Amino acid sequence: MAQPFKLPEFYMPYPARLNPHLEDAREHSKAWARTMRMLEGSGIWDEPTFDAHDYALLCAYTHPDASRAELALVTDWYVWVFFFDDHFLDTFKRSRDMAGAKAYLDRLPAFMPVHPADTSPEPANPVEEGLADLWARTVPTMSESWRARFAEATQHLLEESLWELSNISESRVSNPVEYIEMRRKVGGAPWSAGLVEHAVGAEVPAAIAASRPMRVLKDTFSDGVHLRNDLFSYQRETEEEGELANGVLVLERFLGCSTQQAADAVNELLTSRLQQFEHTALTELNPLFQEFGLDPQSCRDVLAYVKGLQDWQSGGHEWHLRSSRYMNGEPGSSAAAQLLGRPLGLGTSAARVASSLAASLPGRLRSYTHVPYETVGPLQLPDFHMPFAVRLSPHLDASREHIVDWAGRMGMLDSLPGIPGSGLWDERRLRGFDFALCSAGIHPDATPADLDLTTGWLTWGTYGDDYFPVVFGRTLDMAGAKACNERLSALMPLDVSTGPAPLNALERGLADLWTRTAGPMTPDARRRFRDSIEDMTGSWLWELANRIQNRIPDPVDYIEMRRKTFGSDLTMSLSRLAHGQTVPPEIYRTRPIRAMENSAADYACLLNDVFSYQKEIQFEGEIHNAVLVVQNFLNCGRSEALATVSDLMTSRMRQFEHIVSTELPALYEEFDLTPSARQVLDGYAEELRNWLAGILLWHQECRRYVESELLRHAAPAAAALPGGPVGLGTSAARLSPRPDLAGAVAVR
Repeated sequence: MAQPFKLPEFYMPYPARLNPHLEDAREHSKAWARTMRMLEGSGIWDEPTFDAHDYALLCAYTHPDASRAELALVTDWYVWVFFFDDHFLDTFKRSRDMAGAKAYLDRLPAFMPVHPADTSPEPANPVEEGLADLWARTVPTMSESWRARFAEATQHLLEESLWELSNISESRVSNPVEYIEMRRKVGGAPWSAGLVEHAVGAEVPAAIAASRPMRVLKDTFSDGVHLRNDLFSYQRETEEEGELANGVLVLERFLGCSTQQAADAVNELLTSRLQQFEHTALTELNPLFQEFGLDPQSCRDVLAYVKGLQDWQSGGHEWHLRSSRYMNGEPGSSAAAQLLGRPLGLGTSAARVASSLAASLPGRLRSYTHVPYETVGPLQLPDFHMPFAVRLSPHLDASREHIVDWAGRMGMLDSLPGIPGSGLWDERRLRGFDFALCSAGIHPDATPADLDLTTGWLTWGTYGDDYFPVVFGRTLDMAGAKACNERLSALMPLDVSTGPAPLNALERGLADLWTRTAGPMTPDARRRFRDSIEDMTGSWLWELANRIQNRIPDPVDYIEMRRKTFGSDLTMSLSRLAHGQTVPPEIYRTRPIRAMENSAADYACLLNDVFSYQKEIQFEGEIHNAVLVVQNFLNCGRSEALATVSDLMTSRMRQFEHIVSTELPALYEEFDLTPSARQVLDGYAEELRNWLAGILLWHQECRRYVESELLRHAAPAAAALPGGPVGLGTSAARLSPRPDLAGAVAVR
């Protein structure tokens, strides 16, 4: 059977190594699989199939330093997970048996008790029997924190198979952002990362497990594993299994390109994610260790974990080249052909490192050599797909006047002390921003007081995002920016006691809004609300770090961080707080609700990037813009990048519509929600429709992105920067005052 595309030149900077206990693991794993009834009589595998897949070889490559006993345990886990995948395909995916699949999956978490005293039911099939056996052999040496994290990753891997099954039943191919997010769960690599901790005997300290650096390391590792697997498994999945969850297929459909072009694009994304892994490990871990005051042993454990992830990445690649499970064997169009003329055999993967690094160098250089302040002119706006009508609050005019008075009292219309010519806003400019129009569309049914509060948060978030580059970007003062963020957190006491005395307009605005907003909240709601604000202010540090390095972000990292820089969760949390206790908190953490929120947030973020492109690229030397990120990633022109961003916006909007029409009703039935809870969630979906329609109207009507306004304020900004550094890499030192921020709270 001819292969549908030629495998690309992969980026793999770490040589693979092979564990010396391979043969022992092969022997043990086959005996274990037979004991668990996974071979003869299972209807899924026979012995020749099991031998050909060679899961022991996978584990020997991915865990080269594991002991004989540890390698046997890890290999058994992979035998189990691949058996589950094939068993689920044969039993439920082929028959489209959604009800049976749900009942099957609902039983499995019971075989992973986090607390040792909890008991499990009697296993009824090989998957349950294998999971019970493995859990009992694995968890005794690990902390409760690790058990909870590993159980959650395993549960995601199992349960999100329903997402794949649902898409197959509807013949629906996901959009790229949705696919990346869901593939992490259903693909199992976060689960593999948990096993790496066990295999290297080094747990990630609980204090930092949820931090951005550790999350990014796990996510980039996962994306690398899954995108590589998609390339090798495309033929089997699409031609034999009817699978739709494959990155090559997703990009083929989204970009409207050939299979070969889609495969090459997947490989470029794979490379970008691996380089993001390296960037995070090199630049973010040491500051994280210092921030949390980790002891030397904890630091060594984290570094051992990172090395374990690197070993898995390179070892997994070698296994894909050899396993009969994947597309890797046809001469002239496969990885086998790429190895001709090069060293072959065990231990020779290092010989391919140099060519791997050379092939990826142009893309890496593009990310760091962007020349700022290019004259680009306004973009030709696309025909935005907006299926929702906008409604405006009748209190709009009053809120417009209130916000001008409030911003003046907070000091937002004054110059910044010690920075000549640094007046971020004046009254004319603030009126042109018209944040009240945005809040009037977002919350058309708000009371006058609530509308003023929403307008205040929009104004404060925008002011803060403008403030950071002026105060800290000019001097590359990351330490000062972190100290500023710490003070902002202190101004949001969870007991609503008096915080420190505000020192400037940014602090005065936050202190005032916090008191007015958080006072009536419950303690749990107040904590969640503060978390959403800290996510936004923390994202300003991420932007500053990229500016210091003049580094255009990786596209996936950009999308996921853009939700935070945009302040999406802050305004959404304001809506959720008004829902009271009608909806159980866990419902807001389910996949359909989070997917509904993320698809809406991405549409709004990308919308803002389209409108703000000229302002950011030409007038501010900005690098955080989706059009620029796509230009850099695809190495294409502005028009092609804009078309891609526009298509992604449309696909995210259609996903939002699909969730509201199809997945929310299914969620209601699954959790047997009360009529009042269903009414609240239907109302939340309506609030998000208002949010989306209001944000589009605001962009179309406000003066923030009008070229004449940008030109009017460009001269004063330039005059404030005489004698500044010039040349590549110096744009962060020339950051001009940025009258920007669009969207939920931080509107670019």
